[in-house]
Amino acid sequence: MTANTRNLLLEIGTEEIPARFCQPALDQLKANAEKFLSDARLDFVEARVYGTPRRLVLYVKDLSLMQRDREVIMKGPSRKVAFAADGSPTVAARKFAESQGVAVEDLEIRQDARGGEYVYARRLEKGQPAVQVLSELLPRLVLSIEWPKSMRWADRSIRYARPIRWILALLGDQPVPFDVDGIPAGNTTRGHRSLGPDGPIPVPDADAYFEVMEHNYVVVDPEVRKNQIWQQVTEEASRCGGYVRRDEDLLEEVTWLVEYPTAFTGTFNPEYLDVPPLVLVTTMQANQRFFPVYRDARCEELLPYFVAIANNGSEHLDLVRAGNEKVLAARLADARFFWDEDRKQTLEQHNEKLKQVVFQERLGTQWDRVQRLVSLTERIAAALNLPWAERQQAVAAARLCKADLTTRMVFEFPEVQGYMGQQYLLREGGDPAVARAIYEHYLPRGAGDELPRTGPGIAVALADKLDTLAGYFSIGLVPTGSQDPFALRRAALGVLQIVVENRLNVDVAALLSDALSQYKLDAQEARRVHGELMEFLKVRLKVLLEGRGLRPDVIDAVLAAGMRRPYDAVRRAEALSAVVGEESFAAVAATFKRISNLAGKANEAGIEPGEIDPMRFTEPAERDLYGVYVELRPTLKQALEAGQYEEFFRTAARLKEPVDTFLDTVLVNAEDRAIRANRYSLLVALGNLLSAPADLTRLSG
Repeated sequence: MTANTRNLLLEIGTEEIPARFCQPALDQLKANAEKFLSDARLDFVEARVYGTPRRLVLYVKDLSLMQRDREVIMKGPSRKVAFAADGSPTVAARKFAESQGVAVEDLEIRQDARGGEYVYARRLEKGQPAVQVLSELLPRLVLSIEWPKSMRWADRSIRYARPIRWILALLGDQPVPFDVDGIPAGNTTRGHRSLGPDGPIPVPDADAYFEVMEHNYVVVDPEVRKNQIWQQVTEEASRCGGYVRRDEDLLEEVTWLVEYPTAFTGTFNPEYLDVPPLVLVTTMQANQRFFPVYRDARCEELLPYFVAIANNGSEHLDLVRAGNEKVLAARLADARFFWDEDRKQTLEQHNEKLKQVVFQERLGTQWDRVQRLVSLTERIAAALNLPWAERQQAVAAARLCKADLTTRMVFEFPEVQGYMGQQYLLREGGDPAVARAIYEHYLPRGAGDELPRTGPGIAVALADKLDTLAGYFSIGLVPTGSQDPFALRRAALGVLQIVVENRLNVDVAALLSDALSQYKLDAQEARRVHGELMEFLKVRLKVLLEGRGLRPDVIDAVLAAGMRRPYDAVRRAEALSAVVGEESFAAVAATFKRISNLAGKANEAGIEPGEIDPMRFTEPAERDLYGVYVELRPTLKQALEAGQYEEFFRTAARLKEPVDTFLDTVLVNAEDRAIRANRYSLLVALGNLLSAPADLTRLSG
C-alpha cells in the first residue's frame, strides 16, 4: 500500500442467507466489483471475497484514492453547420463549445467513419476522489447480485435474498457514505449472533476488520472455516474409533450454515443399523447435515455415531447434542418402519402397482415404460454381445428396475431409488447380479458419480436413458436454453459416459432407432426425431471431448466424420490429437485440404466420379499416385477396421509426396471428359479414404 492507495472493505450484513446462495453471490460480488471499479477508472491490485451466512464481504487491495484522469472527445455538429462559408463559427459551434467547456477556437474538424466532416471537442476530465466515486458505485454493487429467489421486507422497496441489517464500508480508516434504500453504510459490524456482543462493533480501518471478526467469534474466510470443520469432524470420528468420508457437497453446505464451527459426536440406537446403510446415510446427510461414521475406510458398515457441527461454541453442547439425537432418532424410526412395512410384500408385488403410476401423461404409466425397457434391454444386451446368462439377468432387472418407486421408503427418500430395489431383492434371496443391475441402472446420477460396470447393469442403464430421450423427443419436449426439466442432457451425457468409460464400441445410433421404434411415429417423423437426438448427443460428446483437453479443431474434424460409435469417436480424436502436432502430419493435412477442395469441384464441373480406370492415366504422376494408393489402401483399411488410428494417420503421411507431385504437375480439368472424370475419381477415392476417421479440412493451420 502506498500513500496514494488504501484498502477497501465492504460488508453486507444480512439475516441468514440460504447455504446454496452464498458462494454464487460471492462470485458475482467479486466479478461485479472488478468491472465496476475498472469502469470507474479506479485502479487496484486485486479484489477478494469472503463470507458467512450472515455477511458478504469484499476486500479490495491497494485501491487508488483518485480516479484516473481521462481525455474525452465529443462529436458535435457537422462542419457545414458549425462554420459559415467564410470560416467563422456559427451559433451552433459556439453553443457546442460552451456545453463542452472549451473555447470555440479549440474545436477540431475530423472525418467520421462514413467520411463526413464534423467538429469535435477534446477536453480533460479530471478524476474525482475515490470516496466520492465509491459513494455512488457501492450502492449499485450491493444491489447487483442476482439471487435465485429474493424477498421484500418491512417498508423497503428493494428485494434481496434475506433482509439487509447493516452495511460496513471503509476505504482505509475513512467511512464511505451512502445508503441502500434507507439502510446507511457505516464503520460498524456485528459479531456472532449468540457468542458475540449485542449491538454494533466499531471497525477502525479496513485491515482491522479480520481481527475484529476473529475476536467476535466469526470465521469470515469460508476456506478457513471449511478446513476447521473437516479437521474437527475427522478428530471427532477418530475419538469414537470410526472414519468419516469426505463428502464435498455436504462439507460445502455445512460451511455455509455456520460462522463459528464446533464439531460434536452424537449417537443413535444400534438397532437401526439393520436398515440398509445408504438410507441411514441419506437421513443423516440430506435431512440433518450430519457426517455418518463408518467402521473404516474400506467398508460400508456404519457405527452408531454421527458428527455434527454446532454454530454456538462448546457452551451447552450437551443440550445441542441431545436435541440432535432426538430429531435423528425420530427420522431413523420412520426409516425402520418403512423398511419393515415394504418387506411385507415382494418386489414383484410392488412392481404390479406401477400400472397405477403415471410416468408422463403422453408416454403412459411406469408399467408401460417397464415393458419398453424390457424389450430395449434385450436388444442392447444382444448388441453388447453379453453372455446368455447375463442377458437373462439384464431382462429380469429391467422388469423390476422401477418396482421400488411404489415403496414407502422411496416415497420418503427419493434419493435411494434403485438402491432400495437392490436391497429388497437381496433380502428376498434374489439373484445378486439382478439386484446389482437394478441399482446400477440409475447410474450415473450426475457429474462425478460412479458408472455401471456389470454387463446387465450397463444394458439396463442404457435402455433407461435411451428410452427417456426417445420418449421426450418424440413428443417434442426438447431442452431449450438453460431449461431442462426432464434432465435429458444428463441422460444423454450418461449414455456417452457409460459407452466411453466402459470402452463399448456399440452403435448408439442403431440403439436410438430401436428405442424410437417403440413409439408410434411414422417413418418421416422417426427420421426427424432420430436426427435431432443424434445432434443432441453430438453436442454432449463435444463437451465430453473438451473435458479431455482436446483441441476444438480436432474435435470438429472427428465429429464431422461421424459419431455413431461414440467410443470409437473418442479413440479417433485421441489418435488425431497425438499426431496433429507432428511436422509430417501437418504437411499431410495441408495436402488433404488440396485434395478435398479439388474433389469438391467434381459436381461443379458436372463430373460424376466412378470407378478408377488405370488405362486412362496419361501422366506419370497420376500413375505413381494411383500405385501408392493401391499399395497403401489395404494397410489403411486394415488400420481402420482394427481401430489403429495413429497407425492410419502416420501411414497416410506416405501419400503426401505423390499427391503433391500430382497436384503440381497434372491438370485435373483435362479437356477430355473421360480423362477428367477419371482424375476426379482418383481424388474422390483418396479423399473418402483419408477422411474416414476425421475430416482433416476442419483442422486449423
